[in-house]
Amino acid sequence: MKTKLKQIVLAAAQRAFEKGELPSDKLPDMDIEAPKHTSQGDFSSNFAMVSAGLQKMAPQKIAQTIISNMESLDYIEKIEVAGPGFINFFLANAAWHPVVEQILAQDKEFGTSDMGKGQKVQVEFVSANPTGPLHVGHGRGAAVGDSVGNILAFAGFDVQKEYYINDSGRQIRTLGTSVWLRGLERGGQKIEFPDDCYKGEYIKDLAQRLLDKEGKDFFDQEEDTAIPLCAKFAANEILGGIKSDLSDFGVHFDQWFSEQSLYDSNRVQDAIEDYRAQGLIYEEEGALWFRTQDFGDEKNRVVVRNNGLTTYFASDIAYHKEKYERGFDRVIDVWGADHHGYIKRIDASVVASGRKSEQFEVILVQLVNLLRGGKPVQMSTRSGEFVTLKNIVDEVGKDAARFMFLSRSYDSGLEFDLELAKQKNSDNPVYYVQYVHARITGILLKAKEEGLIKEIEFQKGEHLGLLTAPEEINLIKILAGFGEQVEKSADTLHPHVIFTYLMSLASAFHGYYNKHKVITEDKNLSRARLSLVLAVKKVIRNGVCLLGVSAPERM
Repeated sequence: MKTKLKQIVLAAAQRAFEKGELPSDKLPDMDIEAPKHTSQGDFSSNFAMVSAGLQKMAPQKIAQTIISNMESLDYIEKIEVAGPGFINFFLANAAWHPVVEQILAQDKEFGTSDMGKGQKVQVEFVSANPTGPLHVGHGRGAAVGDSVGNILAFAGFDVQKEYYINDSGRQIRTLGTSVWLRGLERGGQKIEFPDDCYKGEYIKDLAQRLLDKEGKDFFDQEEDTAIPLCAKFAANEILGGIKSDLSDFGVHFDQWFSEQSLYDSNRVQDAIEDYRAQGLIYEEEGALWFRTQDFGDEKNRVVVRNNGLTTYFASDIAYHKEKYERGFDRVIDVWGADHHGYIKRIDASVVASGRKSEQFEVILVQLVNLLRGGKPVQMSTRSGEFVTLKNIVDEVGKDAARFMFLSRSYDSGLEFDLELAKQKNSDNPVYYVQYVHARITGILLKAKEEGLIKEIEFQKGEHLGLLTAPEEINLIKILAGFGEQVEKSADTLHPHVIFTYLMSLASAFHGYYNKHKVITEDKNLSRARLSLVLAVKKVIRNGVCLLGVSAPERM
């Protein structure tokens, strides 16, 4: 409809120019938007204001000229000039009825677009070190990254989801040391456990499993032999748990990429040598530094320390270089908010590799405050005890967890109340939305039993002209906006846009259902309303699927 109205305005402007009523035939870009208040119409154009400079005329006069040169159309009820020169369109009810037909016909494709034009995009998210189980913060990042990938794919991008396994470096050695020491302790030795080792109960469990598998003699090996073996065993076990937890959370990756593979394939060393040859990496005080300051960073960054050990930045340089070599046009990383200071250096390495800064984006996900009945859940990272993602999913379920994680913009802190997420009433957002889908299924089943429809899924609406109640037209207007919200979400990389839309649609349905019976004594009206509610059901399903949430048939 926006496209149609834009064409109508431009055609009217061309007519006005040909008649000499407008001095210029230049047609600037304009917006067609839905006004905030229904009293201002269904859509509004700012053409008159953006044309004022070109036409050397007052916007209100331009608007009146445009309206006087418009063709009379059945689906436009009236047109008004408002404020400084807005052209407000009021559509007839009949203009909205084709939306229901479109949804029923397109089904799971409704809301898709070619916005992305097949652009190849990689979304890398979670990427937690395999040194412990995923916690609640990782859960929010997983929900955000997975949904961003879904939404981009729905909007026409060629998306690949990836998990970067940090299976190299100091933290993995610390993991191995932690398990080795706990193994010695389990074997009867008195151990002074260092503060910088991992303290959670899972470390003791890993040590016991390794002890059961290999025996006590395994831990009596030389430290330099035992620790790498302990690290490899523990990292593999933890990664297996991470994969299982993410699968239970509805998250699946196209690629699991090993940091260690960058070293094994000499990609890290090759990248360092390449940038040294270009003068972008230099030596100072025995260390190698990347000239990130030349690309907008606050200072240059170390890639190889003076003891010969590489930094995490070194492998990240090689990893991001490798991403673009795989053919991705755009790379999106999802990080915790505490990594904000790391963006500039990675961006510098991307630009240094010959790419544009716009080809690299970072989503920073803020912290989650876990509540139970409005009171904070105590967590102690010092003791190694924290609420895991598995704990959350086991308690409230995948759907509630994902929906709650996406209920606010990821750049804002989130309060996640476990008790609220378990409630089966309208206070719980996921229940509020899913109930609409289940309720409509029940209505359709009843209609089938009464012989009003042959199947509960159908592709063509009936008697849609009978949909005239304000609540019905409002529902259709909201349904019509789904595709626009998908594109807005894809453009801004904000999945909570879809959450907000679904809550609005659910609210409109509840309001309609409380005021109007779907199945009435008038069979034609009943079939029209059944067409409408089936369209609502389909859009609810399409929307929740983008967020990785199920659409239940009954609750």
